[in-house]
Amino acid sequence: MTRRTLLTLACSVLMLSACGFQLRGQQDYAFKRLYIAGGSAAAGARLTRLVQGGSDTVVVSSVANADARLQITEDRGVSTLTLNSLGVVEEYAINFSMAYTLVGKDGTVLIPPSVIALNRAMTYSDQYSQAKATEADILFADMESDAIDQLTRRLSLVRSLHPAPDQQVPGVAPRAPLPPPPL
Repeated sequence: MTRRTLLTLACSVLMLSACGFQLRGQQDYAFKRLYIAGGSAAAGARLTRLVQGGSDTVVVSSVANADARLQITEDRGVSTLTLNSLGVVEEYAINFSMAYTLVGKDGTVLIPPSVIALNRAMTYSDQYSQAKATEADILFADMESDAIDQLTRRLSLVRSLHPAPDQQVPGVAPRAPLPPPPL
């Protein structure tokens, strides 16, 4: 390698480390067998893949065999964001929320009811209504994927199946309505 190539490689490594880049690595969940209830099939499949691929925890199909039960509820919505001078919709706000709770085998609440809420803005035109419907589906899938990623990080906060009162994971809920997303 030339001196210039080595210098470029060293600078790239320094820039990546300075920006906070870090691989996800291996998770160490307090539970070793997880049962997932609710949510869409795609969310369940992605969550299963992330949990089993990034830890020694397995997702089981029976609640009787599980150390913990994760209950998921998803909600999707579309609302008008802006109108033009004729009262025709120009933009929609695409909203996605995932409510979840994690309960231990003995009924101990490991993560109290919590919500992950996401939104996106989408321009709209009657001329391209079919394409915009497909775009909305893609945005929902993207938000669901983001929510699952956040959920896996949240599950890693549970340190014990029998936490002391001062070690419990607090619930998370949006405090105020989400602001309109930037365009």
